[in-house]
Amino acid sequence: MITSTYIHIPFCEKICHYCDFTKFFYEEQMADDYLDALEQEIAYYIHTNHQPMRTIYVGGGTPTALNERQLERLLQMIQRFFNVEDCLEYTFEANPGDLNEAKIKLLKAYGVNRISMGVQVFDNDLLEELGRLHRINDVDDNINALIKHGLTNISIDLMYGLPNQTLAGFEQTLDRALSYDLPHYSSYSLQIEPKTVFYQRYMKGKLHKAPEELEANMFEMLLRKMTENGKIQYEVSNFGEPGFESQHNLTYWDNQYYYGFGAGASGYLPHERYINNRPFPAYVKAATERGAAVLNREAITIREEIEEQMFLGLRKRSGVEREVFYKRFGFQYDALYKQAINELVEKTWLEDDGETIRMTDHGQLFGNSVFQAFLLPDALDINKYLK
Repeated sequence: MITSTYIHIPFCEKICHYCDFTKFFYEEQMADDYLDALEQEIAYYIHTNHQPMRTIYVGGGTPTALNERQLERLLQMIQRFFNVEDCLEYTFEANPGDLNEAKIKLLKAYGVNRISMGVQVFDNDLLEELGRLHRINDVDDNINALIKHGLTNISIDLMYGLPNQTLAGFEQTLDRALSYDLPHYSSYSLQIEPKTVFYQRYMKGKLHKAPEELEANMFEMLLRKMTENGKIQYEVSNFGEPGFESQHNLTYWDNQYYYGFGAGASGYLPHERYINNRPFPAYVKAATERGAAVLNREAITIREEIEEQMFLGLRKRSGVEREVFYKRFGFQYDALYKQAINELVEKTWLEDDGETIRMTDHGQLFGNSVFQAFLLPDALDINKYLK
């Protein structure tokens, strides 16, 4: 049974210079047409009202870029299709400055119980360089308003390794973020993605990545500061107080199935992954005419499921449990990975206590190399390991 849903709202007032997600400049009529299409797509997959759902995550883009009328329509739509009342975690992404009291009241009234806010950095000059519209004061105002209305389960996203960001500057951002004493924080290093403003500048030599040593120092500072402030690292980039881990994101890292609705959204169904059309006209036309707006479906083989179980699970600090792997696939992962595990343990990138393997603090600095070690050779016959 599929118990997690992602819904993509692609509208933004401004496109950030680093963002490669599916997004469009907000226009009222476009947003109305999009919500029409989104309703058709959800109805194609969800055939009953109030379908049980453990987690719902509404991301973007910027869902709160919708006007109040459209936001209420979206909330009513979700409430009709899914059992929001019994949903364990119902998250909306928001940008500081997009939220006002009326929108916060709507989110609260329709059962949203978690807010993920894209703050990125507490430095107004860097915010401008990133192409962000908000400023530090907007964060203060929005967090205070959310808490005032009882939405206290707040997460904020931070970035490091930014152009012209210093170690001292990142420390200032961390200290300011932690001063709110929120239950959850995420922090990611800058990735320069194709088809972004930063990528164009990078290719022209007008933007430079942070040196690897500086980025590593920032990551180590992140770990230390979060630990000192009682925020437990439970995934490479995520920190929370006990009980406030992102249940929706754990769906991804636990390699579980989920629906994905909206332009450019991806879903993961048993033995199949799909991705929707990204361009606005293509998505709206497909969803309106067919319900499904799928651009591509890809069969997921057992080999791929095993690989993903390993490297997604290793993102978690709890690691990959032998018993969980055995229950899913019917054999122990040592049969495939004993040599790789031993080599990574010898490098001190991995630790193995006999029941679980997990990345060490040191190993997290070499995460991509660790994950690559769990890709299986094409020539390997996986069937001989299956029951």
